[in-house]
Amino acid sequence: MTEERRAAVLGSPITHSLSPELHRAAYRALGLSCWAYDMFEVDERALAPFMGTLDSSWAGLSLTMPLKRAVIPLLDDVSSTAAEIEAVNTVVFSEDGRRVGENTDVPGMLAALRERGVGRVPHAAVLGAGATAASALSALGRICDGEITAYVRSAERAAEMRGWGERLGVSVTTADWSRAAEALGAPLVVATTPAGATDALAGSVPPRPGTLFDVLYEPWPTELAAAWQQRGGQLVGGLDLLVHQAVLQVELMTGAEHGPLTAMRSAGEAALTARGTVSGGLSG
Repeated sequence: MTEERRAAVLGSPITHSLSPELHRAAYRALGLSCWAYDMFEVDERALAPFMGTLDSSWAGLSLTMPLKRAVIPLLDDVSSTAAEIEAVNTVVFSEDGRRVGENTDVPGMLAALRERGVGRVPHAAVLGAGATAASALSALGRICDGEITAYVRSAERAAEMRGWGERLGVSVTTADWSRAAEALGAPLVVATTPAGATDALAGSVPPRPGTLFDVLYEPWPTELAAAWQQRGGQLVGGLDLLVHQAVLQVELMTGAEHGPLTAMRSAGEAALTARGTVSGGLSG
């Protein structure tokens, strides 16, 4: 009898997560009938006790906010990418019991861009600050030949983004959010803001836009993404990011050489359609 293997996504709140649909679809496509993937509401205080209950049947964890930094002291090792942005979104349990922290958001961003044919860019813009923006800076540092401009709402956020740039070795300048429409002229724009934050920019999309990577997937499309696509610009959506980072998680946890991207994307699209939070195309 094959031993059951377990994995789960943790966070708070967590009911919105699409991870169970994506990972379960991967298990079906890979023929891993003995694998189970669950969802648990876990906040920072409950994280250590929860991890203390896990036995040898556990292969890994997916982590969302607010746990990506809180988990680091509980791990035996952390990958270089996770360490540089101080964010772990994946924990892999090795056969000898070690708990290794990984970050699949950064390589997931790069994979999503590659899928849309986006390679190196001369310069780029980031809308917003915070944890997702830090991941964006790390990803852009690998493909951007010139300066990255971050558009933020406060002097504190500006200092934070410049600090991340110094830490990551990335050339970052900052501009006030009142000038955010200027960002839309960059060949690659990464929007890391909450739902509704970029709606007012939809009317400022240039006649010939480049590529917009909007990390939101629900609701979709955002007003900015819809306007961008109407103008003929290249669009990379939050579902693209979610699926690509989840593919990497599946590979890390199961040892599969290639995660089933198509099956996982179809599962994500079906789940979002069932929720009624999408209209039109799900990705660019």
